Amino acid sequence: MPELIEVQVIPAEAQDDPYVLDPSKIMEPPKGWGPSLRFLGPGMITSAAVVGSGELITATTLGSRVGMVLLWLVFVSTFVKVAVQIELARWSISTGRPGMFGYDEVPPRIAGRSWASYIVLLMFFQFMASQAGVVGSAALAMSMLLPFGGDPMSPLSMGIWVWIFIVIAIIIHQINKYELIEVISTFLVVVVTFLIVAMVFGIQFTQFAWTGAELADGMRFRIAAGSMGVALSMFGLTGVGAGEISGYSFWVVEKGYAAWTGPNDGSDEWAARARGWISVMKKDAWIAWVIYTMSTAAFYMLGATVLYKQGLEVRGNELIATISRIFTDTIGSWVGPVFLVFAAIALYKTILANVPGLARQTSASLAVFGVYKWTDARRRNFVMRLLMIIMPVSWGLLATVVAQPLALVILGGTLNAIYLMVVAVATVYLSFTETDKRIKDGNVFMIYLIISAVAIFAVGAIGLYDIIG
Repeated sequence: MPELIEVQVIPAEAQDDPYVLDPSKIMEPPKGWGPSLRFLGPGMITSAAVVGSGELITATTLGSRVGMVLLWLVFVSTFVKVAVQIELARWSISTGRPGMFGYDEVPPRIAGRSWASYIVLLMFFQFMASQAGVVGSAALAMSMLLPFGGDPMSPLSMGIWVWIFIVIAIIIHQINKYELIEVISTFLVVVVTFLIVAMVFGIQFTQFAWTGAELADGMRFRIAAGSMGVALSMFGLTGVGAGEISGYSFWVVEKGYAAWTGPNDGSDEWAARARGWISVMKKDAWIAWVIYTMSTAAFYMLGATVLYKQGLEVRGNELIATISRIFTDTIGSWVGPVFLVFAAIALYKTILANVPGLARQTSASLAVFGVYKWTDARRRNFVMRLLMIIMPVSWGLLATVVAQPLALVILGGTLNAIYLMVVAVATVYLSFTETDKRIKDGNVFMIYLIISAVAIFAVGAIGLYDIIG
């Protein structure tokens, strides 16, 4: 049985803290899709974090290398992770605690902390690799459009654009307000998704048009020779990865789902409210899945048609120039500058969504290890703001020094697949040991969750073997 939370009087200074389950915040959940729409939002932040590096870089790269052969992996890699995302968010809504604290419950313990907490703390370095690759790619796009010093590929020009992006991200997120993050994320997701899906249908009027037979061939379950490495990276970066699943557990709390549910007093009324707000959360998660799966499939198809049919493979720092051929070869050279702006927005959107999300995850990990008390809202906000400076700066330094965006993104994706193993194991453990049985979805969903966790663990294990080998 889950531990019941004693109802208590909440101090006035904690009234605005979404992580405090104040009974005065309780609100009945909406019923049905229509009334629920105004309460959606966390999924759009997740979509903003997803639709970027995994799609524009990894999915397009894979498509350019193997054609339509792995189109099925797009749908599998996004669908398989949603069960873990929903189940972890269910635990967070019922407890008011983000996933990082749940990971610390998984035995065995080492020096007072769960083994999972040590691995999750090291995710900071995975964040560095993937986000440095993303900001480097965005900088490369803008450098090709407006180079400093004349050479767009020079470390000087790319480095200047990297730091322009880093400074802007830091300034925006020092406000540290959920509402601002949601508004920016929603706008950018809608713009990017509309443009890329329109492009997929636009190429039907060119020599690179795709056919129904090609789509059917791409939905056959098979792996092309030599594509395992990029396929693993795509699995790690497309759809929700470890960072997005963990981050979603913060956003559902900050949106208010947990506070509106209230503390678990053991009553049937609490269970009914929890099921209601979890239902809203699931609608939010599945709408986000539709959006980022459409975008991922669209980017993959563009690489598998325009680039693959011309034998153009995305490599090294030529990735933006090569991907731009999708647009210049189908519409005309005049669209090149437009694409560069689009690419920069699509990639930078990932940074804007990940700065607050990854800072929250790291700050929670620090709290798990006793650096400060998570319940101290003022100190928590200070640590988050500080990390929203330190983390982007570290990404910028790595992007400037390495200056190989594609390599960093693929490395980050492979590491992400490994960290997903921890998230999957921890989520299943919490589901079976801590989540109130009255708010769970039944055997069908549990089978889906187990299959998802096993698939995630298997791919992570292959990725780990690949790295060691």
